[in-house]
Amino acid sequence: LMNFWTKEKSDVFVIAIQMGAIAAVIYEYWGKLWGAATGLFTGEKKGRHLGISIIVASIPIIIVGLSFGQAVKDLLFNDITVAIGLIVGGLIIWWVEKNPPKVNAMEVDNISIKEAAYIGLIQILSLIPGTSRSGATIIGAMMLGVSRKAATEFSFFLGIPVIIGAGLLDLYQSYDVFKTNQDWAVLATGIIVSFVSALILIRVLVAYVAKRDFMVFAWYRIASGLLILLFALTGWRLW
Repeated sequence: LMNFWTKEKSDVFVIAIQMGAIAAVIYEYWGKLWGAATGLFTGEKKGRHLGISIIVASIPIIIVGLSFGQAVKDLLFNDITVAIGLIVGGLIIWWVEKNPPKVNAMEVDNISIKEAAYIGLIQILSLIPGTSRSGATIIGAMMLGVSRKAATEFSFFLGIPVIIGAGLLDLYQSYDVFKTNQDWAVLATGIIVSFVSALILIRVLVAYVAKRDFMVFAWYRIASGLLILLFALTGWRLW
């Protein structure tokens, strides 16, 4: 399908399906997110604390991303950097799972403001190619003593302001790229499919992390990184 579109349309399509995935997060966690949003104004203690935590953790990536995001991408986006990012990330996941810290925050609203600030700083690492935003925030939170489930949920929440903000801006700037009803129909279909797929994935992942660790993701990242590194250094191509 993407081959029938221009690069501009393909780029907007990718942004749009990310918005569909974030909509799934909002739908799945509407109760907690609504409580966090309203708590900022009503003063309800639990909701207000979660709302402030999300804001505090989002500020670093917004500031650094807007200031240096494109420069970092232009400077570091290459096969070697991606491979190293995958391998290092995999090794960190492996180390954390082998040496789990003491858990002091079982639920997402138990995360302290200080811990949220540290997680926000760790999220900056996701600007480096090969570093997953969700992976960095989840493992970073676990290193601070947040439970695996709470770390996963908080990572979902942190994606909301970042992806919605960047997505709405890009969609606004690229509004005239889609000129026909067929274009808009394909875009809408992509968003709906993304929403449903993400909703299923969220539920499966949360159920998974409640009982299992992230070792499989560690080995996947290490293997993928080594494979990319091999291709980059030898010049081999699969296509």
